[in-house]
Formats: sequence, structure tokens, C-alpha cells
Amino acid sequence: MSDGIITTGIVSEDERGVVAVVTVDRTAKLNVMTSAMCRDLTAAVDAVALRDDVRVVVLRGAGERALIGGSDVAEMAALNPATARIFITDLHRACDALRRLPVPVIARMRGYCLGGGLEIAAACDFRIAAEDARMGMPEVQVGVPSVIEAALLPELIGWGRTRRLVFTGGMIDAAKAYDWGLVEEVVAPDALDGAIDAACEAIVAAGLGAIRAQKSLIEKWRNLPLDAAIEAGIDAFETAFQSDEPQRYMRRFLERAQSG
Repeated sequence: MSDGIITTGIVSEDERGVVAVVTVDRTAKLNVMTSAMCRDLTAAVDAVALRDDVRVVVLRGAGERALIGGSDVAEMAALNPATARIFITDLHRACDALRRLPVPVIARMRGYCLGGGLEIAAACDFRIAAEDARMGMPEVQVGVPSVIEAALLPELIGWGRTRRLVFTGGMIDAAKAYDWGLVEEVVAPDALDGAIDAACEAIVAAGLGAIRAQKSLIEKWRNLPLDAAIEAGIDAFETAFQSDEPQRYMRRFLERAQSG
């Protein structure tokens, strides 16, 4: 059993659609994830994915001390080879659910984000951090390697910096994480929610079909050879015109340009 919970809610909702929030809530233990919480997170994210009105998702930790402080060491200490595979697969499925969401996911980073928590953050589309955020991959310090979505780190920060994180188990602050490319924006703690809101508003203002097509296309860019990725983009551009969304948004753009 776990004393942590995963909650979902609505940050904002209007005629354009919904901004959803998924919260990891285990404040007494820095939102550290158990296997049960990983399964709950997967279920919560999968439920959000079924909603066709959701425009963007914010992943956050309850309280202000951590996004996710890692995986539960007490639970891991009792694992054997068979249960270890189940445990880490549950964490991977939570990361994968975030990656498969058809809309962008923003990680709201406050305080600690360590180990499995940083893997979950890496699975988001981008990350906005408060200046007090601290990040690291300390798994080797408890006798296991960094695995699963840690494999996303080299494309974010490069191989050398990834090696530094996973070999030393040390932490870096938000400023260094920004310099390395691990987070996309760093703001004062009291400005964090404003920065999240601004990013969400920009996404909500865009075409829903365009945003969902862009999310799908980015994944193809990551996985396809260059020529195939470009061809996928041509297909996506053509498909966009099967609805009236391009004409509506382009008319709006032209009308604003003419009036201003």
C-alpha cells in the first residue's frame, strides 16, 4: 500500500478547451514514488489522453518541496530480480504514458527532482523550473544503475553531462540545468505559476489539430531517419487541410495584421 496519491484536475477551461493538471501527492516524503503510485499515474494520464478537449497538461508535485523526490528506496530494498523488473516497468509505463499523451506536457519543477522523478520530468515535452529546483540521478549511490527514461537525457544534455549525472549521483541546481538544456526556463519561485500559465496560454491559443499533429510529428522526428521525418512532415501539412482549422486561424492572423 502507498500513502501517496495521484490527482487530476482542471487549471482552466473555456471554449477553446481545457488545461489539465496531474499532481503527484506524497508531501510527507517529497512526493517519492511507489510502484502503486506509478500505476496510478499511468492510469491518470491515460484517462486524460482520452479527453478530446484537453489542450495541454501540467505535471506538478504537491507542495513546494519537490516535483518528485525519486523512487521509494524502502520499497526497492525489498526487491528481488523478478519484482525488480515489475517495479521498474511500472515506472517506465508512467513515463511512457506521458510521452504518448497527444498534447504537450509541461513539468512544473519546484524543489527536488531526483532519479525516477527526473526520468518522469524528462518524459515531459518541456520543463519550467523555479530557481530553488535541484536535480540529480542518484541511483548508483543506492546500488542500481539509472535506467528506462534516463535514456532520454543524452539528447537533452549530451553524453558527457549525462555520464556526469549518472556516474556521480550528484545534484545540479536550476541554473546549471538551464545551461545544460535540461530545463527550458528558470524563474523565481513566486513567478513559477505565472510562467506555467503563460506557456499554457500560448499552447491553448494555437490550433488544437495543429498542436496534436505537432506532438505526433516531434515523436516521428526523434525516431525516423531524416528523409522519412521530412516526408512525415509533408504528410502532416497536407492532412492539416482536411479540416477548416488552417483557414480559420490564417483568416484570424490576416485580420489582425490588417487592423494593426
